[in-house]
Amino acid sequence: MSGKQQAEPGRGDPARPWKIATGILAAALVFCLGVLSQTLLSGRSQTDASATSPNAATTTATPETTRQTVDPSRKAEQETEIAKLARRQENDPMAKGRVDAPVVMIEYSDYRCPFCSVFAEETLPKLQPLIDDGTLRIEFRDLAVFGDDSVAAAAAARAAGKQGLFWEFQDALYRRLPNQGHPDVKDDLVMEIATQVGVPDMAAFEADYRSEETRTAVKNETAEGRRMGIDGTPFFFIGTRAISGAQPLETFQQIIAQEKAKAS
Repeated sequence: MSGKQQAEPGRGDPARPWKIATGILAAALVFCLGVLSQTLLSGRSQTDASATSPNAATTTATPETTRQTVDPSRKAEQETEIAKLARRQENDPMAKGRVDAPVVMIEYSDYRCPFCSVFAEETLPKLQPLIDDGTLRIEFRDLAVFGDDSVAAAAAARAAGKQGLFWEFQDALYRRLPNQGHPDVKDDLVMEIATQVGVPDMAAFEADYRSEETRTAVKNETAEGRRMGIDGTPFFFIGTRAISGAQPLETFQQIIAQEKAKAS
């Protein structure tokens, strides 16, 4: 990423992924049974390897794996709930990889998040061989946590996706934005990126980009993530595992391999 200033991922709360998984389980029970869930995500560290606190002191990134004791039956139940999050929808414009891939990675990101940009530019391209060989499917979810410009950026990517260019638009936008702070994403930039990636029907793109329906979809998906306890980006569910932050490539490769073996 020559010419771009970038953030360095930091260490987060090591127990955080299992706190998130507990939140998922609680959300599923609320949805299915119509009961109130308890607050399950108290006491989180303020040094997450996520963009909720991008100005925090940074250290070398390490895998966000739990170091606390988890009851085996509860862990199995949590893993089952995580696995259910994969949509596996045919022709999903915000997904890449085979629908029947043994491992699905769900990514929650914000386009104005510096750590998300690091992942998109440095790590995601290196996971492409696993997509090409049928091992991995990636499903993108919006977690627009940095205000109106975050919602606008997500709406623009969705509008491009309606014309088959979601990933191209996402890549071009991330590469244009600096990998620090929370850069503005204004209409002129959105239209410029759409033209750059070759959106064929710019009138339809602009209509979809500005539509309340598109923006509501972004906000609803963000709210869904927050209800599960996800409040920092990027955040990933990989098979039955959860990790927080733009972790090293080797972390993703290791977990994907483990989840593939588990699924076989």
